[in-house]
Amino acid sequence: QVQLVESGGGLVQAGGSLRLSCAASGRTFSSYAMGWFRQAPGKEREFAAAISWSGTSIYYADSAEGRFTISRDNAKNTVYLQMNSLKPEDTAVYYCAASNSIYYYDRSPTYYNYWGQGTQVTVSS
Repeated sequence: QVQLVESGGGLVQAGGSLRLSCAASGRTFSSYAMGWFRQAPGKEREFAAAISWSGTSIYYADSAEGRFTISRDNAKNTVYLQMNSLKPEDTAVYYCAASNSIYYYDRSPTYYNYWGQGTQVTVSS
């Protein structure tokens, strides 16, 4: 079992930055790939970024490429999402998730086993 708790969301103006954190419980955090997803009102949950268990493989959605950076600190059982140059269309609830699947990079929520409760990010224009 892995329990995930996100933090760091909030209200920011367009062009601003936020850093999301996701703290995981359990001793096996380092064996899971981690992902960030987001869900805007009325829309499906969509992939934002993913990172392998070791941190050596990283994947981004096209919308996140060049603006978002995912990282992890296995010693702290934490994964981060640094978001820069935020746009109003980035407004959503952001979720972190843990995957023990080799297909974690596939961008589908299907391959993720554990989810946090989400943190709201609102970008004003």
